[in-house]
Amino acid sequence: MGKMYYGAKGTEIEFDDRLLAHLKAVIVAKLRRDEKFTLSWERSDVNGRCTIWLHPAIELQFEFDDRERPVLNRLWIDQLMATANSGDGMRVVPEPDNPRRA
Repeated sequence: MGKMYYGAKGTEIEFDDRLLAHLKAVIVAKLRRDEKFTLSWERSDVNGRCTIWLHPAIELQFEFDDRERPVLNRLWIDQLMATANSGDGMRVVPEPDNPRRA
């Protein structure tokens, strides 16, 4: 499991390394363009969900358990980016079966 540390307090959020690599690709692309947006995901430890506000001024760090970078699935990145550009904000969606390499 990888971790994303968010905010000045370094709130720790766990994601699978593969998912985290894809989230990072989208998040970094949007923050480079000075875009602000929300990220929402379902919590596995309870029957609920979480949402955070992502802004270029908020501290953010990604930590991966695996040293190797996964081959990114372009289709998944496109789907995550489409949710990030929606009025509802970025949502974690399942990886599509037919990957296109990024």
